[in-house]
Amino acid sequence: MFALVPIDRVAPAAVESLLDAAFGADRHARTAYRLRDGAAPIAAISLAAVEGDLLVGSIQCWPLRFEADAGGSVPMVLVGPIAVSPARQDIGIGRALTRAAIAAARDQAVPGGDALMLIGDPDYYGRFFGFTAGRTAGWRLPGPFEPHRLLALGSGVPGGAGAVRPG
Repeated sequence: MFALVPIDRVAPAAVESLLDAAFGADRHARTAYRLRDGAAPIAAISLAAVEGDLLVGSIQCWPLRFEADAGGSVPMVLVGPIAVSPARQDIGIGRALTRAAIAAARDQAVPGGDALMLIGDPDYYGRFFGFTAGRTAGWRLPGPFEPHRLLALGSGVPGGAGAVRPG
């Protein structure tokens, strides 16, 4: 059985190894990584799943901001990467990490905690957590992405056109 702990209790090298195993060493070229550029994960809502001393999953959340073309800026939180050890998939680790991070973002009063976003499978993230692409059509990111995979959740999610940037 796994336990969820703050990610800062796990060695950063172990997290990087898990991310390489889950996504490949070329993962840094993805647009989501450009959104994290120069930022540190939000410690209060970034978690690890452990079985004893073994890291089996992680979720990191990052500060962002939405700069509306019409003016104004809205704090947001990028959810992910969400990684699970290939040997421990399909037992609910990813869902548990995601639920816990969403709850923590709301409970901890994290700036942008009511405006979460991610790039992911709309069927999965919609069915299990309620993420949708309903308000993201006018958003621009610093790199290529499939618009139907740009998802958001929360009462503070901005609509309209604008750029999503590291926050």
